[in-house]
Amino acid sequence: MRFFLLLGGMLAGFAPYAAIAQSAPPAGERTGTDDPASPTGKPQGSMPAAPARPDAPKAQPSASEEIVVTGVRREGQDILAGTATLSGASLTRELRPTIGETLARQPGVSASSFGPNASRPVLRGMQGERALILTDGIGSLDVSSTSADHAVAINPLTAERVEVLRGPAALVYGSAAIGGIVDVVDARIPRRVPHEPAHVDAIASYGSAANERSGNAAADVPVGGNFVFHVDGNYSETDDLRIGGFVLSPALRAEAAASPDPEVQALARLKGRLPNSAARTWDVAAGGAYVDGENNVGLSVNHYDSLYGVPIRYSLDPSIDAEAPRIHIRQNRADARAEIDTGDGFLDSVRLRAGYSDYRHDELEASGAIGTTFLSKGYEARLDFIQSTRDGWGGEFGAQYLHRNFNVIGAEKFLPRNNDGELGLFALQSLERGPFKAEAAGRYEHSSIQAFADAGLGNGDMRRSFDAVSGALGASYEIARGVRLGLNASHSERAPSAEELFANGPHGGTQAFEVGDPALKVEKSWGLEATLRASGDGYELGASLYRSWFQHYIFDERTGEVRDNLPVFQNRQADARYSGFEVEGSLRVATIGDYAVNLDALADYTRAAIVSSGPAPRIPPLRFLGGVEAQSDRLQGRIEVEQVASQHRTAQLETPTDSYTMVNASLSFQPFKSRGNSSSITLSANNIFDVDARRHASFLKDFAPLPGRDIRVTARVVL
Repeated sequence: MRFFLLLGGMLAGFAPYAAIAQSAPPAGERTGTDDPASPTGKPQGSMPAAPARPDAPKAQPSASEEIVVTGVRREGQDILAGTATLSGASLTRELRPTIGETLARQPGVSASSFGPNASRPVLRGMQGERALILTDGIGSLDVSSTSADHAVAINPLTAERVEVLRGPAALVYGSAAIGGIVDVVDARIPRRVPHEPAHVDAIASYGSAANERSGNAAADVPVGGNFVFHVDGNYSETDDLRIGGFVLSPALRAEAAASPDPEVQALARLKGRLPNSAARTWDVAAGGAYVDGENNVGLSVNHYDSLYGVPIRYSLDPSIDAEAPRIHIRQNRADARAEIDTGDGFLDSVRLRAGYSDYRHDELEASGAIGTTFLSKGYEARLDFIQSTRDGWGGEFGAQYLHRNFNVIGAEKFLPRNNDGELGLFALQSLERGPFKAEAAGRYEHSSIQAFADAGLGNGDMRRSFDAVSGALGASYEIARGVRLGLNASHSERAPSAEELFANGPHGGTQAFEVGDPALKVEKSWGLEATLRASGDGYELGASLYRSWFQHYIFDERTGEVRDNLPVFQNRQADARYSGFEVEGSLRVATIGDYAVNLDALADYTRAAIVSSGPAPRIPPLRFLGGVEAQSDRLQGRIEVEQVASQHRTAQLETPTDSYTMVNASLSFQPFKSRGNSSSITLSANNIFDVDARRHASFLKDFAPLPGRDIRVTARVVL
C-alpha cells in the first residue's frame, strides 16, 4: 500500500507533463568521452567537459559514446548524483581482465580483489548484493554476488562503455543496489546500421605482470535493408601473477617464520609470484537486429567459458592442508531487446529488454576432480515506458521480473537448492525549470525465496517472502553560471538473499564455513547526499558528501569458531552507519602548441560502523589520486600517483592493512583521429616501482597482494 500511495502521488503529479527522451549531445559535451576538448580526457563524474582551447577539434559523435541512463538519453550534467563513465580511449587505457579492476580508479570505486580473476567493483564500501552489475541494462545472471571468489560472467573486452550510476535514477534498476549500479554496455545487439560493408573493431593486449595475452574482435555487417548481423569473439590467458613482494602479509609472515615446522617457515619466504592465480577465458557471441531510426529489435546469443585459479589461503597450522581451488565457469546466454518509437503522444517509446542464462561452474580439486558444482538457470525481463517531453517534465515507468533456480552439488554444499523470484514496479520523473532540476523515483519489489529440504544441511523446506518499498528525491540549483548545488534523499529497502538466509556449510573458494539466518528481516536504509558541480573555461570540479543510516543491516561476522578446519562466518543484523565523500577536479594549466596540459585529482573516503560492534568489515580507506596529462588530437601522455592510506578501523578478528603508493604512466597514439577513425595504440606502465599493495576490501588481502610492475601494450583497430 505504501508503494501505491508513493507511485500514485508521483504519477498523478507528473503525468500531465510526461517525460524525456533527449538526444545525446555532441561528444565534446558529454562526460566520459575522450575528446581533446576535455581538460583531462578521463571521466569526471557527472561534470560537463570544459574546452581545452578555443580551436580544439571536436570528435564526431557516435552511438558508442552516448550516455544512456535508465533507458533515457540525457546529458551528464542532468544526472543528480555522482556518476562515472568509461568509454573510448579512457576505457582502452583502464581495461583489465575483470570489471572490478577496470573500474578501480574511478571516484568512489574500489575492488574486491579476490585474486586477479575474480574482482567485483566495491561502490562506496559496498559490494555483493549492494553493488549491482548489469550488462546492457539487465543482470549478469551468474552467481558472482553469492561469493567473492565467483567471477562476473562479463568480459570487459566486449564493452563499448561502462557506467557507474547512483542517485534516484538507480532505482529504475533495483532497490538492493544501495552502493550503486555498474552497467557494462556492449554492441552484441546492434543499435545502428554501418555505412561501410562491414564495421570491424578489434583489440589486442599484452600485460607483463601475468604474461597476459588477450584479444577481442567484433564485426557488424549490414545484410540488406535495415538488418544488421553481429559476431564477436575473444580469448585471454594469463600465467600466475607476478607480485611486488611477499605472498603473505607482514603479520602472517612473522607468524610463519616463528613456527617450529619447516614447511610453515617456508611460507614466510614465498615471494615474486602468486601461486594458483593463472586463468584462461574465451567468449563467443552472435546477434542481429532490425534498425530503423529509433526503432530497434534484435537478439543475441553467447557462450562464456573461464577457468581460473583462486589464490591459496595458506594455513599456518601444519595439521591443516591449504586448498588450491580452481573454478571453471560456463554460461550459455540469450538476450533480446526491442525499442519502439510510439510517436509524439503521451509515450515517446516503449522498450523491452530480456535475458536467459544457463550457468554452471565447477570448483576443482588439485587433482582436477570436481569437488563442488554450482548450477543456476534464470531469466530477467524489464519493460520501460518512456514518456514524451512536456514543458521540462520527463520520466519513465515500468516493470521488471527476475527468476532463478539455484543449486549446489558436491562435497562443499553450503546452500540448499532454492528458487527465487522478484517482481519490481518503478517510476522515475524529472523536472527542469531554468536553473532548477529535480528527479523523483519510486520502486516496489515483491520477492519470494523457497529453499528445499536437504538432510545434509539439517533443514526442511523453507519459504520466505518480502515486500520492499524504496523512494528517492533529488534536486539541484545553478547558483552561478556553471556552478550547481544539489541534494539527494533516499529510502531503500533490500530483501535478504538466499545465501544470507540459508547458507550452512563449508565453502572452499572463500575458505570459510558460511552460516545464514533464516529469520533475517528486510534491510532498510535512509540516505542524504549533497553535491557540488562546477565547470568553466579549462576547469571542472565535483564533490559529494553522503551519509546513510541502516536498520537491520546484514553483515557476515567472523565468530572465532572453527568448523571443518575453516573459520565460521555468521550472517547477522544490526543498525549501521555509512558516511563519506568524493572530490574530483581538473585544471588546464598550459597550452603548448597543439598540446593542452592538465592537472587532475580525486579523493574518496568511506567510514562505516555497525552500531552494536564497531567498524564494518572490509571498508576501503582514504585514497588520493593525482595526475598530469598532456593531450593533442593524436597523442596523449599521462602520469599519475595513487596514495591509499592504511586501514586500522577494523572489524572483530579482521587484520589491519598497510598503506601503499603506486605510480602509473601511459602514452596513447591515435594516428587516424583526424579522419574520424579511433584506432589507437596504448603503452602503459602500472605500479612502476613494484610496490607491495593490498586492498582492504579483499577477503584474501593477507594472502593475495595486487599485481607488481605491469607493462601493458594495447592496440585497437577500427575499420
